[in-house]
Amino acid sequence: MKKRIAPEIKEQIINRIKNDGVTVAQAAKDHDISDVTVYSWISKKVEGQPTLSEIIKLKRENAQLMQLLGEITLKLSETHKGTLKTK
Repeated sequence: MKKRIAPEIKEQIINRIKNDGVTVAQAAKDHDISDVTVYSWISKKVEGQPTLSEIIKLKRENAQLMQLLGEITLKLSETHKGTLKTK
């Protein structure tokens, strides 16, 4: 028997995925529903806009790029300090 999920709960689940970075698998597990169900809600929620999965992917890529940028900045800073000491 299918379990009915209230619209406000669906919205809450989608918002957790979109805004909090919770994976679809984790959100589905937390609410004892299938991943496929959550993905179908997401696809119905956004039409003509970037899909939620695209947004999530971009947020993850952005976080990875920010981390790389931080690492490169730190290395450049250390290199710059090293060249100042040798002058």
